[in-house]
Amino acid sequence: MALFKRNKPELTDISQIKLPEHVGIIMDGNGRWAKKRALPRSAGHRAGAQTFRKIARYCSDIGIKHLTVYAFSTENWRRPDGEVNALMGLFKEYLEEALRDFRDDSIVLKFIGDRTAFSPELLALMNENEEESKDRPGMVLNLAMNYGGRAELATAVKSIAHDVSDGKLSPDDISEQTISDYLYTKGQPDPDLIIRPSGEHRTSNFLLWQSAYSEYVIMDVLWPDFTEEHLNKALLEYANRNRRFGGV
Repeated sequence: MALFKRNKPELTDISQIKLPEHVGIIMDGNGRWAKKRALPRSAGHRAGAQTFRKIARYCSDIGIKHLTVYAFSTENWRRPDGEVNALMGLFKEYLEEALRDFRDDSIVLKFIGDRTAFSPELLALMNENEEESKDRPGMVLNLAMNYGGRAELATAVKSIAHDVSDGKLSPDDISEQTISDYLYTKGQPDPDLIIRPSGEHRTSNFLLWQSAYSEYVIMDVLWPDFTEEHLNKALLEYANRNRRFGGV
């Protein structure tokens, strides 16, 4: 006998569902993918970058409005210099490609995280991509680079403190919405769904404030092997859940 009974028929096709407005993806498993194949970790990152391009375009094509991908965390700087340099090279390739190719995809590019650690060349490419894409009508693609949820909150608190000190903001007026307005994702909806490939069961410092009521789907597939079908399964899992937001 089933312990739980669904309140509605199970949905089995993404054409039947209301898509989440905002999807987050923790792109995890590149290193393990490479290790399984006796390849250098850089090969895993390159394969993962190809998967990212494919999935980002698919999300745009099916009508996702906002996609946030965890590309490089504040903790990733601790990795070996060779791996970090390879990742920076991949970011450069992607940003150059985006300037050429994403015009046809109508994707708006935004970068969330602390940019101060990146090279002038990468910073210039980030700024150029944001400026070039800002008026496009399509999906907003947030790339979380040198991003950490705790660091984001600390930065927001500092900014709020400065504005209080300068008389621009009263402490009595600080609300949850105020904090949201000082985050990197200001003006965007919180993620409805966060997908974590690789089978790990942790948030890894990703969108800590914004994900308070996000649905998490953990998938036992390494990121380079993640396909459109995996995404469809996650979307269906999300659609078949009963989101109550603390209610009944």
